[in-house]
Formats: sequence, structure tokens, C-alpha cells
Amino acid sequence: MNTSTPGAPRNGARWLTQALEAEGVQTLFGYPGGTIMPFYDALVDSSLKHILVRHEQGAALAANGYARASGKVGVCVATSGPGASNLVTGIADAMLDSVPMVCLTGQVGTALLGTDAFQELDVFGMTLPIVKHSWLVRSVDELPQVVAEAFRVAREGRPGPVLIDLPKDVQLASAAHLPDHVPASVDPIPAPAAEALAEALVAIAQAEKPVIYGGGGIALADAVGEFRQFVEATGIPTVLTLRGLGALPANHPQYLGMLGMHGTRAANMAVQEADLLIVVGARFDDRATGKLAEFAPFARVIHLDADVYEISKLRGANIALPGNVRDGLVALTGERANCNTWRARCAANREKFTARYDAPGEQIYAPRLLKRLSEVAPADTVIACDVGQHQMWVAQHCRFNHPRNHLTSGALGTMGFGLPAAMGAQFACPDRTVVLVSGDGSFMMNVQELVTIARCKLPVKIVLLDNSSLGMVRQWQELFHAERYSEIDLSDNPDFVALAQVFGIKARRIVDRNDVEDGLAELFDAPGPMLLHVAIDARANVWPLVPPNNANSTMLDSNPAHAKATQESSNAIPA
Repeated sequence: MNTSTPGAPRNGARWLTQALEAEGVQTLFGYPGGTIMPFYDALVDSSLKHILVRHEQGAALAANGYARASGKVGVCVATSGPGASNLVTGIADAMLDSVPMVCLTGQVGTALLGTDAFQELDVFGMTLPIVKHSWLVRSVDELPQVVAEAFRVAREGRPGPVLIDLPKDVQLASAAHLPDHVPASVDPIPAPAAEALAEALVAIAQAEKPVIYGGGGIALADAVGEFRQFVEATGIPTVLTLRGLGALPANHPQYLGMLGMHGTRAANMAVQEADLLIVVGARFDDRATGKLAEFAPFARVIHLDADVYEISKLRGANIALPGNVRDGLVALTGERANCNTWRARCAANREKFTARYDAPGEQIYAPRLLKRLSEVAPADTVIACDVGQHQMWVAQHCRFNHPRNHLTSGALGTMGFGLPAAMGAQFACPDRTVVLVSGDGSFMMNVQELVTIARCKLPVKIVLLDNSSLGMVRQWQELFHAERYSEIDLSDNPDFVALAQVFGIKARRIVDRNDVEDGLAELFDAPGPMLLHVAIDARANVWPLVPPNNANSTMLDSNPAHAKATQESSNAIPA
């Protein structure tokens, strides 16, 4: 049977493309292969825009970035075996950061399942720990229920990825008898209990040193506006997690910065002294809390979260508020908290410990460059980043007006995330500026997607910070492994400017801080994609830093071993 014949009877693959259209899918990312070929044949007659990536990991991470930037469900496609296994890292990243995705994989025919057939792999079993749910479709008649459930599960409650494994014969089977797809409704999350909300209001009114601790769940609940109203009305000092950045404008007088391992002193000091911690859509991640037993030691905890299983999982909640985050914030928005002295003290600490950008020398100082990038970028710019030192510098020194404008791999820390995520974000937000900030280590992990950017003429702006090393690993080896450097040397990096140009992308290299303004201006003025290669000091570290297994009150601003050596050397000099 020639399934490519125009107007051929609808088979499972053609029914699936109609179902995706009905679910509101417009763009999907993938790479074809043997067992998913019927689906690719059906794409020819659909309205779906398929983006051909150059590696399946790029497809999963592009769908991931698309979903993060838009709030819609991202969709990626791969064939069976190695195609499906190449999606795994991107799926896991979505699971750990609660990103809604539907992943479609081809599979060998149902008669061959379990026979070790060519490119057969148990992707259903392989992905069980990293999806909200997965399905192996054994009959075309299962498709309507499976697809409806998949999109519902991906969206509902705490969002996340799901996987549909599609044997080739199911895709080819006749679906003429199946009805057109109708999306399933998503059950709303109920509001927190009225009694608990009343108790929380009393606790807020009685607190002398309250702190609001906001996380990624604010954006997931589409509650950014309600969160800001709550902060404004109560006047309570506020800190945010890495995934929560942008929930409050960076210049807001009550905002103390990011908390945690690379957070601000003002934020960490406030949390450590607080007598009440109002946790909104956050999960007490170890990078935010430091040594958990010593985190916010004097604080009672009010915990508002859509996921009931996160409440009291790591830190017991004195007042538990499981339920709709938006409804909870509205109910808690009341009179201004009676904490004027505390508010003034937190504001003073914010000013006292504000970041400095006057580093000596002629080399480019990465924090200052990123601060300027954030200042000169168009409003509502989306900034994606990879993982490493540059990721923390972006979090510390760039300014975001919404959490969906900051795309970062939080819980998994996926090197190679940034380039495909930026690509996905540009498809999701075609009229907005998308910037990728990457490091030389991470950039090479999915560098092949430069071809996709060039082919699709995506105007992604790339800032590549190059210290010719695995910077964060080097920093930890310096601080915690007695400077025994092991396998962090990337001095044999390629010529990144020439590499970008080979892919058909404009590029420029800057090495002197006097070139920063012109370099950024050229980057944003470029009509298409451009790479700005920035050479930075290989010895630069991210400060401040809370050492592992330490309380957040223990913050380093320099290498203590170097400081001790300098002091001992000074003491040895005769007067």
C-alpha cells in the first residue's frame, strides 16, 4: 500500500497529525528514522511546522525551551532505538523542572516487540522514572484516549513530560473509523483550605521578620501578577530561587536577590534571620537551602504549592497550603505587614552588599558584560543559558521582567541545554529578541544546532564566554580539591568565530573591555543570528559562594586559602 498517495485513507499517523493540530500544536522538533516514517509521511499533508534538528537531544531541548518560553506544551519526535534514547536527557530535564512536553517515539511493529529487532529499545521502561506518564500504543483504537490523556497529563497540576511510543504498524493501521480528536479538559487545582489560609494571615500579621521565598511554581501557575500584588500589599522582603527569577522586577525595593549557593548576601542573611518564611512555589532545593538543618533556623514556615508532595518533603511546614497558587496568593493579599524596622534593615543590607563591577585590568569582566547586555537588550528579551559559571553570572547580573524570559536548566543542570532551548524559544516568540549566553564547554555539546539556526534564519544572538576551561569544575577544584586540577583544560577550543562563519552565522571576537559596548551594539543590530565570542579570564570565579554542606550564612567572596597565604606572606615580610 502506498501511504504517500494524496487523499489516501486516514491511517494512525494521519489521525495523529490531526490530533496534534486539534491540541493547538503548531511547531514540533524532531529527526526522522525507520519506525517513525509513517508519521513523517503524514506531516506532508498537515499544517504542522516540523523543525529538523541535527541531533535528537536538540529536539527534546528545543521543545523544552519552546514550552518554557511560551507556557504551551512542547512536542518532540524521534525514531526508535538510538533516536529515542537520544531524547532522554531532554525529557529528564523537563521532568525535573516541571516543563510540559509530549514526546513521540517510533517503535518496531507490535509483532516484533521483545524480539531484539533492529533498533528496538524499551523506551517505555527506560523513561518511566523521568516522565509523568508513558504509553506504548498496541492498537490504533487506543490512539484517541492515549493522545487526549497525554496532553491532559502534561498540562494538568504540576506540568511535566509524557511519552507516547508508537509501533510502526499502529501508525500504518486504518484509522478511518476513528472520530476526530477532541482535547480533554484539564481539571482545575482547588484553592487551599480556608482554615489554613486564615491561620496563615494571622501568622503574617504577627511576624516581626517575615520573608517571602518564591520559586518556579509562580510562573507554572501563571501567578506572576498575583505574586507581585501580594508582595506589594504586604511589603514583605522577598527572595527568589534560580527558577523564580523575574517573578519580581529586579529593581523592586523589597527584592533582596536570589538566595542560595550563589545568592546575594542580603537574601541569605534575611532568610537566616527570618521568623516567618512564606514559601510560594518552591521546593527547598539543596542549592537554595545549603545545609538544610541550618536553613532559616528561627522561622516558622507557610508553604503554598500546587504539588502536595513537595510540602513538608524536606522542611516541615507549620502551615501547609496545598492548592492553586494563584488563588492562595489572592487570599493572602491583605494589609501591610507590621515589620517596618525589618524592612528597612533588609533594604540597607541590599544596598550595602550590592554587586561591584569595577574589577581591575583590561580584560573583560563577565559580570559587568552581562549587566550591560541586560541593560541594552530590548524589553522582554528572552535569555537562555547553559550550565556552569556563566549560568550563575546570568542569574546574578542579568535582569528579568518575567520568569519565562529566563531559560535555565535548574534541577538537572544540563550542559548543552542553551543552544537548542534558545532555538525553541525563538520559534515560540518569533517577534522577540532571544539571546543565548553560553560557555565554551557547554556550547560544544550541541553545537550542531547552529545549522538549524542558520537554515531557519533564526535571529538568535549568541554570547559565548570563553575561559578555555570547564570554569565551574575548575573553581571547585581550586576551592575544595587543593587546586589539583583534573581534566578541565579546554585551551584547544576551535576558533569559534570561524566555526560560526562556517555554519553561515555572523561572528565577532572581543578581548578588551573597551570593545564591549561596540560588540553588544553590533550583536543586537545584526538582522539575523550572530555570535559574539568573548574572551574572559580563566581564573575568574563566581562570588559569593556558599561551600557545600554549609549554612547559607557561610558565604565566601574569595578563595580562603589564597587569602591565608597572602596574609602569611605579608606577616613574613620584615617591618
